Amino acid sequence: MARGERLPATRELAGLLGLNRTTVSAAYEILESEGLISGQVGRGSFVTGGGGPAGGVDWNGLLERSDISIAGPSGGWSKGVISFAVSRPSRDLFPLDEFRATCATVLARRDLADILQLGSPSGYEPLRRYLMEEARRQQVAGPGDDLLITNGCQQALDLIGRVLLRPGDTVAVEDPLYTGLKNLLTGMGAQLRGVPVGADGMDAVQLERVLEREKPRFLVVTSNFQNPTGATLPLAGRKALLDAARRASVPVIENDAYGELRYSGEPLPALKQLDESGGTVLLRSFSKVSFPGLRVGWAVGPKLLIDRLRHAKEAADLHTDQLSQAVLLEFAESGRLHAHRTRMRQAGSERLAATLAACAKHLPAGTRWTRPEGGMNVWVRLPEPLDAGELLARAQREGVAYMPGRYFAVSRLEPGALRLSFAGLTPEQIWAGLAILGRTIAAELENAVRNYEPSPAMV
Repeated sequence: MARGERLPATRELAGLLGLNRTTVSAAYEILESEGLISGQVGRGSFVTGGGGPAGGVDWNGLLERSDISIAGPSGGWSKGVISFAVSRPSRDLFPLDEFRATCATVLARRDLADILQLGSPSGYEPLRRYLMEEARRQQVAGPGDDLLITNGCQQALDLIGRVLLRPGDTVAVEDPLYTGLKNLLTGMGAQLRGVPVGADGMDAVQLERVLEREKPRFLVVTSNFQNPTGATLPLAGRKALLDAARRASVPVIENDAYGELRYSGEPLPALKQLDESGGTVLLRSFSKVSFPGLRVGWAVGPKLLIDRLRHAKEAADLHTDQLSQAVLLEFAESGRLHAHRTRMRQAGSERLAATLAACAKHLPAGTRWTRPEGGMNVWVRLPEPLDAGELLARAQREGVAYMPGRYFAVSRLEPGALRLSFAGLTPEQIWAGLAILGRTIAAELENAVRNYEPSPAMV
């Protein structure tokens, strides 16, 4: 590790290595006693030794603003571990032959040289027109709206932060919250105000209170199959949210990355479609329904804002890769995207059903979990007094991994919460993994009850 680099927290490293936390703490003490690391209260431990020339650039000083992001488990466990930790589609579902054929069609085009040339920061124009026509057909783009193609929803959120935020500004977000957004906003110096998420999404009463008291710069909400809970805002909740945001004059950023992964129930209109005031920006992406590695998403919103986002994007990376955009457009127009989306929904439905059934069969009494109608994630709450973060090391030793709830917490820490991401696993792996997890939880619960049992009085 380089001088100035931050070490993982002792609890996090213990979980990753499957060691007792006291062992890791002892190792850190030895490193500090030898002058190799330095512990800083409230910030963590940093590498101070390791050689290097005297003088020169003080990177530690230059980076003193500190990296306050919280990285989740690295995923570097052995192949034998069944991992529910990463929210992404299964690579086994990628239609590689269809993708190769799509690429071949694009590479044979007469205008290939233009595709490989520098392009517009707004995006590859044929794809932009296609997406804008779809947005108008779905009634999520009005006469005063425009569309910008981005490197997935994550870059769209980053650009919005660059354009709208100043250090210290408040942003209203869901609690628990997707770690990528949490780290992005806190890295920009934003103060996050978490609104509790229940079975029906954001708590309407708490949201109205935050909007009225805090006057945040904007509100970010996942309308469908929220990450990590899987919750979806019902129609009444959507209307109440928009009404509260309109009264408080707060823009709404609707992150709809999972909306096309509905396996049952009726689809609901997007917040952007319901909003008559022009205060909503809609973010969508190809990542969850096709190929995450191509990194193509888009933002639809008021032209004035989209213009500013375009300038920020041009300054950041000029434009999104045009070859990826051209391939995805051909994939969509050829009908292959529709066929693949149908397969993804069928596979997702089977995986979600397996997850819910296996939770019911294997998780011990007192465990609760969400029951989404789509998406990639299920939120589990363990019986008290279990801590999902402390349990992770034991679970990994037994052969299963997940994301503890603490990584998603904004202002409400739920020690017993964890996220199960099921989309990347087969139903057989899901059943096997949850059987292991159920046994691990039951054993830990038995130990906890035994340890907390009061001793008989001595007379």
